[in-house]
Order: sequence, then structure tokens, then C-alpha cells
Amino acid sequence: MSIELFSCHSYPPPIIRFPPHQQMSSLSFPSSFPVHRRADFKKSLFRSPSNQLSFPIISPDDQWGMWTAIFSIGAFGIWSEKTEIGSMLSGALVSTLVGLASSSLGIIGSEAPAYNIVMEFLLPLAVPLLLYRADMRRIIRSTGALLLAFLIGSFGTTVGTAVAFMAVPMRSLGQDSWKLAAALMGSYIGGSVNYVAISEALQVSPSVIAAGVAVDNVICALYFTTLFALASKIPAEPSTSETLLPENTIIQQSSGNKMIPVLQTATALSVSFIICKTAKFLTNFFGIQGGNLPAITAIVVVLATAFPNQFSYLAPVGEAMAMILMQVFFVVLGASGSIRNVVNSAPSIFLFALVQISVHLAVVLGLGRLLRFDLKLLLLASNANVGGPTTACAMANAKGWNSLVVPAILSGIFGIAIATFIGIAFGQNVLRLM
Repeated sequence: MSIELFSCHSYPPPIIRFPPHQQMSSLSFPSSFPVHRRADFKKSLFRSPSNQLSFPIISPDDQWGMWTAIFSIGAFGIWSEKTEIGSMLSGALVSTLVGLASSSLGIIGSEAPAYNIVMEFLLPLAVPLLLYRADMRRIIRSTGALLLAFLIGSFGTTVGTAVAFMAVPMRSLGQDSWKLAAALMGSYIGGSVNYVAISEALQVSPSVIAAGVAVDNVICALYFTTLFALASKIPAEPSTSETLLPENTIIQQSSGNKMIPVLQTATALSVSFIICKTAKFLTNFFGIQGGNLPAITAIVVVLATAFPNQFSYLAPVGEAMAMILMQVFFVVLGASGSIRNVVNSAPSIFLFALVQISVHLAVVLGLGRLLRFDLKLLLLASNANVGGPTTACAMANAKGWNSLVVPAILSGIFGIAIATFIGIAFGQNVLRLM
């Protein structure tokens, strides 16, 4: 049979003949059809339909589709923590991995306008919402010896970062090596929000950030197991008084019979927008590149210290919204990454983090015992360093150390407030030069 294909050019169309029992690639071109165009014509004709797909299943320009996917994966990550596997991995890692798998399988794209909105607006918005309890005066006044133990842990993380970077320099990451080391240092003084802030300020590539998140969660799981093993023989405190958590803390779950605090939620969100706008104006005015998240952190800490009652009132709803926004960020972080880069870079990052956290623990136990600190204070402070206020509170509750629940939470918040600045400064002034 003969099929005539008409080109948009002025050349006479070739006659394509597919005789029975012969290859379909047998093409008969008229002599006037240019020879140099025949190979390209064959390639375009027999290109497989799958190769002609230029978009994933959900187009990056499909705003409703992209936002549906992002928030659905984020909600799945939060829900996963109710399962046995999800609680071991953490919601952040589940959201990151599902986002990474979705982009790798072609469900969503690795680049999309929605991702830029998350990174430019939603992520900065989450930082003030997380830090409405960062009243530094109350933290220093209420934590006592635990804060000193926490500072020892922060020093241990700093020493561990320097030692690990000399032992495992992660050369395969190029310029991202010292930047990721600084980000992990911030994470093991404060928490995930510091890891994100330092990575954003130092402009770490998305694939390396995703690999760091995956490694960080594995290291944390192993480390918390170690901490509980070391604390296994420390007895609980006599239950003479009721455990007192900070008023309206997010750790206290709602009984479900209260109305949603609409005004409180709207006010918390509005204040966060104001802080973000102020930080953006200041960083632009002074020409500070990558300083948006550190500036936001500084402003909210100053305000929460100056107006503790007002910001403490906004903290419960702020922390709930921040949890959702952080999950959305982790989805975007995974979707922007590359499985190949994550797999290639993860082993060196794992070795680095393992050395880093091992030296941290050695310094905490060695220096802490030398200064005659109680072992449970050292272990709880280390938990607050590595995991943040939520895991430190959980450990204090689980072990029955009721008098240390509030100091553990406040120490973790203190770490979040200072870790970004320490990590960036140490990275730029020490790690970059090593």
C-alpha cells in the first residue's frame, strides 16, 4: 500500500511504501526530496509515542493539579506517622520520598511554578509560625542546668562537624560539600527548619538537600535508639506532681470539643506575613543575598522575647500551620530532586553524619561527666540538639522525667532560634576554608 505524507516544506512529498513482509523502514523518496533531510524525516516518522510526551501526567502549568498533588502528598506524610513504618521514617522523610518517586515516575514534573511559590513564600511563612514561643528570657530562666547541657551538646556538634569534614570531606558533592556540612550542623543544634534555612541561604542543590534529609532521618532513628539504650537504667522521677506543659502547646492534642480558633489563626498568619515582608525589605535594602530566612528568624525571636504573652497566645495555631507548610516543603524538595543524584551522594553523606553525631555524643558524655552533669540531663539535652523540642519532650515523658518536660521543650526552641546563624557562620568562616 502507499501512504502519502505531506511536508510543510515546498518539497514534493515522499511516497512511503510498506510492501508485505518487508521492513516498515523502507521509504521511497522522490529525487527532489533533499538527501540531508531524509534521516531526520525517518526519525520523526518512527519516533515512539512515549518519546513524544513532553509533559508528565500532571502538567507543571496545571496549577490545580500541581497543588492537589503537593498537598495530598504532604497530608499523606503527616498521616503516615500514625503507622508503624511511617513513625520510624518520620512524616518529613515520607513526604520527601513520595515526592521524589512521583517526579521520577513522571506523575509530576521536577520543575513547576508551584514549587517556586512554595520556596519563595510558603517556606519563609512557616519559620515565624514555628518560633512564636521563642521568648529567650523565659528559656534562659526556666531551663536551668539543662540549657547548659544543651550548650555542651551544641559545642559537641560543632566539634563533630569539623572532625567529620576532615575525615569524610564529601568531595563528590563539589561546592555543596561544605554547605551541606553546615546545614547538617544546624540540624543537629536546632532542627529541620535550620537545615532548610541554611541550605537555602547557602544555595545547596535540591538533590543534595533531598539526600541529606534521607540520611538525617536514618541517623536520627539510630541515634534516638542509642539514647534510649543509654537511658534504660535511669529511673523515672517520683510522680508527686502533674506534668506541666507550656500552655496550649501543640504537643497537647485537642480533645475535639473546642471551636476552631479562627481569629487566633488569622492573627498568627497575618503576623507571619508581616514578619516575612519586613525581613524581605531589610535584606533587599542592605543587599544581603540568601539572608531572608535568617532575617525572619532574628525578627521573630526579638518580637517573641519582647512580647511573650501575645506571641505565646498565637503559638498553638502557628505550630499547627507550620507543620503543614513544612510537609509541603518536603514534598517539593523531593519532587525537585534526582534519584540518581540522591543514590550517588547518600553514602558519603551518611558516613559524614555518622562521624559527626558520634563525636557529638562523645563530647557530650565526656565533657558533661567531667563537669559533673547528671546523665539524664546530658541525654535529654543531646536529644533536644539532634531532634528538637518535640522529640526531647517525648523522651522526657516516656522516661517519666516530669520536671524536665518544659525545660526540654524550651531548650529545643532555643536551638532552633540560634542554629541557623551558627551554621552559616561556621560554614562560611571555617568549613569553606578547610
